[in-house]
This record gives sequence, C-alpha cells and structure tokens, in this order.
Amino acid sequence: MTGPTDPDRTPSRPGTDPDQTPSPPTPFSGPAVWRGPGLTDPERWRTRLSESGLAEIEAALCETRRRDLTLLRLTAADFPLPGLGPDLARLSGELEHGRGFAVVRGLPVDRLGEKAASTVFWGIGRHLGHPVPQNADGLVLGHVGDTGHVGDPGPGRSDPAARGHETPAVLPERGAAPPFHTDPTDLLALLALRTPRAGGRVSLVSSAAVHNAVLDRRPDLAGRLYGTYHFDRRGEHAPGEPPCTAVPLFSRRDGAPSMRYDRRCLESAQRFPQVPRLEPADRELFDLVDSVAASPEYRLDLDLRAGDLLLLDTHRVMHAAAAFEDHGPPEHRGHLLRLWLAFPPGSGSQDPHPWVTLRDVIRPRGTAATRATNARRSTA
Repeated sequence: MTGPTDPDRTPSRPGTDPDQTPSPPTPFSGPAVWRGPGLTDPERWRTRLSESGLAEIEAALCETRRRDLTLLRLTAADFPLPGLGPDLARLSGELEHGRGFAVVRGLPVDRLGEKAASTVFWGIGRHLGHPVPQNADGLVLGHVGDTGHVGDPGPGRSDPAARGHETPAVLPERGAAPPFHTDPTDLLALLALRTPRAGGRVSLVSSAAVHNAVLDRRPDLAGRLYGTYHFDRRGEHAPGEPPCTAVPLFSRRDGAPSMRYDRRCLESAQRFPQVPRLEPADRELFDLVDSVAASPEYRLDLDLRAGDLLLLDTHRVMHAAAAFEDHGPPEHRGHLLRLWLAFPPGSGSQDPHPWVTLRDVIRPRGTAATRATNARRSTA
C-alpha cells in the first residue's frame, strides 16, 4: 500500500509468502471443491435438530433466564449443550475442512420469539466460535432486512460507505445476479426468523471451484488471484487508521483455500488516491470471478425457512443474497439474525494459523489494538 499502513490492519497471509504461493498457481482439490448441481442430496449438508437437542436448547435457555445472564456476556459454558455440543464441534470440523457450509433446521423461532431466539442463536454460536464485531461501533449481533438505507449493491452508487446488508426492500432487476462476496470473518452464521414475501434467496459457491475455473479459462490471469488488493473499509475504522485493508484474493496453507473477495469494496477503494489503480486485467479477473460464481453451473441456491440456521466458512464459500421484497409492518417482514465468528485457537485438526491478528478488518472505535491471534482469520 502506498499510503499509511497499520500492522493490525494488514494481515500477513500465506498468499504474500512466495514459499506458500504456487508458481504457477495449481488447482485445489478435495471436498472444498464442489459445484451446486452436483449436491443433489441436501441431507449431506442439512441436518435437523432432534427432540433431545431441542430439549437441551430449551433447558439452556431456561438456565440463562434463571441466572438473568446478559446475552453479550454469555459463554458456551453458560449455555450448556452436553449432547448437542459435540455434534456442533463435529459440524465445525466439516465447515473448516469439508465443503464449508451447512444448514441446521428446526429451531422453533415462531414459538421462541425474537428475544429468546437471539439468545439461542448466540448460545449456539458460542459453541462454534468467538463473536466478533460487525462494525466499528462494536455491533456483534446483526439484523439483516430492510433498514431503509439505500446501500451500494455495485459500482456507481452514491454511497460507497454503505454496507451490503443495508439495502432497500426491493429485488434486483429480473435476471440480475446478486454480487458474490466473502465476509471478513472465519464463520458466518445466519438465523432466519421470518422469510420475506419475495426475494431473500441465498446463493453459495465454492471459492476453490471458482479459483480452478479461472486457472482453466484464463491462465494468464491466474497469478493475479494471489496478488495483493486494497479493500475499502467503508468507514468502519477509527480516526487516523487507514481507510483500506490490503490482502491477497487467495491464499493457501497445506492445500486449503482461503479467499477474500468483495468487488464493491475493491472498486470503492479506488476513491482513495493512495490506493494503486486497478489495471484492466484486474477488472477482467473480477468479471470472470463474478461470472463463474453466478453461473448455475457452479452456484447452489438456498431458500431458507424460518428456523433455519445457515453456517458458512467464509474462507471456502462465497455467498450472495437477493434483496428482500416486503410490505407491511416490520414485524411481518423478512428478518435474519447474523453472527460473525472467529474460530477458536486450535480448532479442528490443524495447528493454529498465526498470519492474522484479531480485528483484521473492523475494530471497535476507541479500543486499543490487540495482538491476540486466532486459529484462522481472526477478523470482523
């Protein structure tokens, strides 16, 4: 980065190490490489909560009420799941070392109501990782729906600082593909409280499969996958901190993929004079990534039901969500709860990955920089 840098904001990732970046890049293999049409059996990635699991969740919820525990201070120990907890640990391993996504079905959100469902969502999340802020004000439990704020679904909109979930309650033009991206975190968790009248479909794509498609279709662009690019932080930074983060699109460790991609942030970072200009070949690469990700040949479309919990390893899976189309009072509109989770140190079978410090992208304003590390991308 030509301008000022911040060691807490610019991670040292494997893609920046010539010893860990293949030259020329080689395809990924294994369970992280999949195509949507090939996932014909949803029971391979979808699991339904059992009666015993639901009973454990209800008992844990009653315990938090009895102890009058504050949600944001709730730990996994405060939300005991003696039988379901080990199942969640195995699921976490599948997310981190398998295809990278799963749907847990059957949370009784209608009966629980928003407040209790939020507590259950948080409690389950604490068994999967450590919640991290989603903006510089320290928000850790996000709400996705119509905020009434006109967001920035792509280049050319008037507010480059608007975040992607701050979108009006309208659908994209018929046939338009929503933008695929990764969130700056290890694990994305979404709980559907209510489904919208129309829209809201979530689409997933294997980042490794997109990587391999670039190698196959445009080998002349393959090296750029591992180049360092600048991402607009969209105002989620404290005064005096750099407005952008510089990271490679792809990195790998022990053959495992890790992708960071959000074209909106890549394009809007160009508003800063200290950021190097994108070259025509860079935009050709972005166009190809967008095209492959949105292709029915690669993507998997999901229509979440109320009570569905979607879990994504953002290193392995990009996602896109069609905008909601809703009318009527807010309590009847589509509503998702969102957590960004950092994998705990030593999670899964791999050793902790030390290349990123806690708060890679967003750190609450007014807090001192920390050097605590986490197993993978300990980020927002």
